[in-house]
Amino acid sequence: MASHGATVEWQRGDQNFLDRRYSRAHRWRFDGGAEVAASSSPHVVREPFSNPANVDPEEAYVAALSSCHMLWFLDIASRRGFRIDRYSDAAEGAMVKNADGKEWIARLTLRPHVVFGGERVPEEAEVAAMHHEAHENCFLANSVRTAIETKGSWTHRAES
Repeated sequence: MASHGATVEWQRGDQNFLDRRYSRAHRWRFDGGAEVAASSSPHVVREPFSNPANVDPEEAYVAALSSCHMLWFLDIASRRGFRIDRYSDAAEGAMVKNADGKEWIARLTLRPHVVFGGERVPEEAEVAAMHHEAHENCFLANSVRTAIETKGSWTHRAES
């Protein structure tokens, strides 16, 4: 069994804190040495108490699910002999209120655009099947209750 971790750090500095007028900016540190500047979303906490230049948890959630799908898709395509030259996804999470009035990301729409290269050109049904298999295998998609939909597109770049 694998274990995954991250270190999240925040410091008050010279802010009062008890007046709730403190920065929500913080750092995420990962085992490989990567550091990410993070903050609350400016949609949740107004500036200057959030930093819109930093990654917020909602964006990270959307990116993590998109990344997981992409990594599975790339693996499946390579196993099936399809060369992928580029993959880009403009994923979007929709935050709504549930029956109790609590906000949550109820829907995630993945919009991957895949550029295939090489001699093998997939059929539309093969691309759809690879997206379906990627969704079924994604560890994160299997861990959340957010509804995930894939509205992908693809092209094939002819060799020149």
